[in-house]
Amino acid sequence: MQTLDTFDWIAISVYFAILLGIAFWVIRKKEDNTEDYFLAGRNVGWFVVGASIFASNIGSEHVVGLAGAGASNKLPMLIYEIHAWIVLILGWVFLPFYARSGVFTMPEFLEKRFDARSRWVLSIFSIAAYVLTKISVTIYAGGVVVSALLGIDFWTGAIATVILTGIYTVLGGMRAVVYTETLQAVLLVIGAGILTYLGLEKVGGWSSMVETVKPEYLNMWRPSDDPDFPWPSLVVSSTIVGIWYWCTDQYIVQRALTAKNIKEGRRGTIFGAVMKLMPVFLFLIPGVIALTLKMRGELQWDSPDEAFPVLMSNVLPSGLRGLVAAGLLAALMSSLASVFNSVSTLFTVDIYKKLRPTTAEKKLVRTGQIATVAVVIIGIIWIPIMANISGVLYEYLQSVQSYIAPPITAVFLLGIFHKRINGLGAYATLIMGIVVAALRIVLELVRGSLDPDGILFYLGDMNFLTFSAWFFLFCVLFAIGTSLLAPAPTIEKVENLTYGTITEEEKRKNKTSYTTSDIVISILVLAIVVGVMVFFNGK
Repeated sequence: MQTLDTFDWIAISVYFAILLGIAFWVIRKKEDNTEDYFLAGRNVGWFVVGASIFASNIGSEHVVGLAGAGASNKLPMLIYEIHAWIVLILGWVFLPFYARSGVFTMPEFLEKRFDARSRWVLSIFSIAAYVLTKISVTIYAGGVVVSALLGIDFWTGAIATVILTGIYTVLGGMRAVVYTETLQAVLLVIGAGILTYLGLEKVGGWSSMVETVKPEYLNMWRPSDDPDFPWPSLVVSSTIVGIWYWCTDQYIVQRALTAKNIKEGRRGTIFGAVMKLMPVFLFLIPGVIALTLKMRGELQWDSPDEAFPVLMSNVLPSGLRGLVAAGLLAALMSSLASVFNSVSTLFTVDIYKKLRPTTAEKKLVRTGQIATVAVVIIGIIWIPIMANISGVLYEYLQSVQSYIAPPITAVFLLGIFHKRINGLGAYATLIMGIVVAALRIVLELVRGSLDPDGILFYLGDMNFLTFSAWFFLFCVLFAIGTSLLAPAPTIEKVENLTYGTITEEEKRKNKTSYTTSDIVISILVLAIVVGVMVFFNGK
């Protein structure tokens, strides 16, 4: 890898100067109330909402990992990157219910739709999951990326990034997060776009690249009996995980809730969906380009995860290298800022305010800031633990979402589509889901010591995608069954919170919240998703 030169450092310095300028401007404008601190005053336009959704999704480990998938014959993972159609579901299906209910958090929505028990379970579970997986994985991967890019040691890179991101997140709240993420999204798209263009030019164009790696390499569809990525399980499981991540997870939905109204929020999700189409071309294809150059003997790397940084350092000219390096730093910081703010919001609104409902607004904001500082400290403490974890377990953490998504997805989907589902059904399904997910993880870790003919070995050894698909079906049936053991919710309880109970007035309002152009762009996004699925068929 080539080291960064003076022009590269100038590009990185300019990025940080603009970032800090935006953060300072936002911090001066903020007000001391919870709506401003946690949801940016619910006054954000569609462009910033969409850019923030995209930037929250794309972390540095995402960029490096996706390029690694492109360089290591894991093209079926591409299906997770064409979830633009699920981002549309957030705007068209879920967001109107969230906006009408006036909630700050997803657990708060569960309380309005079901009862306080479901809120408590999802709040505590979400915070624990963020700290143990999202924060630790992001910081660890970020430290590796920063040390590789900037030529500094792992600890210095990781801690400096965490502290800098923590400062503007603590001081500026959600408003600082969404506006800095807009800059970061733009920078990441421009930088990765230039790398893809110059990379394709270096390999002699698309057809030349395909000739080297062979057409069958670019096939995202494996047979139904494939041990790693059977296509039916891949489609079903990725959809379940996608709905959980894009439509019910605080980390993403909080961005849509910052919008001025449903119209701006939906347009933000449509814009986010358009941007979500880009990672395939911006991050996965550079991995394939890096593999092509390696096969021709023009590039050398040991691990597929090195494909993106090695390609970047060898293909890009001075100055542009710094721009893309800044883009990777931006991806890391936007992901960290998002998770810091989401954990702070969940703790303050769903736990602290629930226990002390009369707390003044100013004190709630202060509590949110303290919670963010605490999360930053916990993140730093986790760094040495993550640094000592093997790569196998690091990859393993990525599959954990396939086990935690089914019960949450089932509860939210049934909650808005089935008015008979009640508090008992939601609460029991969430508890059962956490227990089964934990059991599956334990069985997977100890399956080597289990009886190969036993049911426990079968459950622990089953392909994780297949397990996730069947687990979701079980969660749906379990939620319906347990709901029938208790009385149906009253009409007052579910009014405007399910499709079967929307009032005529709300239906009229919803019809004015979108235009023909919103529908046309959404259909165009769906057409592109189908086009990508057909294109990557190995022929």
